[in-house]
Amino acid sequence: MVSHLIIPDWPAPANVRACSTTRAGGISAAPWDSLNLGAHVGDNPAAVAANRQRLVELASLPTMPIWLDQVHGTDVVHLTEAFDRPPQADAVWSNHAAMPCAVMTADCLPVLFCSYDGTEVAAAHAGWRGLCAGVLENTLAQFSVPAAQIHIWLGPAIGPQRFEVGGEVRAAFMAHDAEAATAFVPAGEKYLADIWQLARQRLTACGVTSISGSTHCTVSEPEHFFSWRRDGSTGRMATLVWLL
Repeated sequence: MVSHLIIPDWPAPANVRACSTTRAGGISAAPWDSLNLGAHVGDNPAAVAANRQRLVELASLPTMPIWLDQVHGTDVVHLTEAFDRPPQADAVWSNHAAMPCAVMTADCLPVLFCSYDGTEVAAAHAGWRGLCAGVLENTLAQFSVPAAQIHIWLGPAIGPQRFEVGGEVRAAFMAHDAEAATAFVPAGEKYLADIWQLARQRLTACGVTSISGSTHCTVSEPEHFFSWRRDGSTGRMATLVWLL
């Protein structure tokens, strides 16, 4: 069962736990087969609930995560209060033990954060819109320590050979930083974008020096990952980090 999870290879302190799910290990029927964790994609609600409980057991989570209502924005929720409904945000931060930070993706980039001293963690959902608008910068700003004291892990996402975008996407990133041009390769009338490189550029510009990352392309590995770009109707993976 451990093979159903990706465990980040990053220099996090011993009291920090993290993982990213694959599509395997759940009970959902096609096209959400099988460990779909998204309740907003048309899957049977009972199957989603069962899959979320399986995640708790599979990852040895201390409690069920607070699931976000993700909108490709830049808002960051603090896990310091109870929520009667999924908070609308694309990142989540915590400095309390046993409160998992979680984001869901199916091509967008999941990003995990933890302070060097192991007292603060966060997770962010970075599609190109949120990434361009500053969701990573906003998440870094929630920490009490400077960016140079924060470890980052970049999770499975649409790879640079499959992420075709229009010139307007390239222009939006370049308006923030001309260096972003290096993350785009011409492909006919469009471009192939490297979302991992774009994230690294943003994080490095903020002062982050410890960046680890996955090389798993969600589009190219249909047996392992859900992909909205590839399939349209599909499930969602989760990427989580928490303090013991």
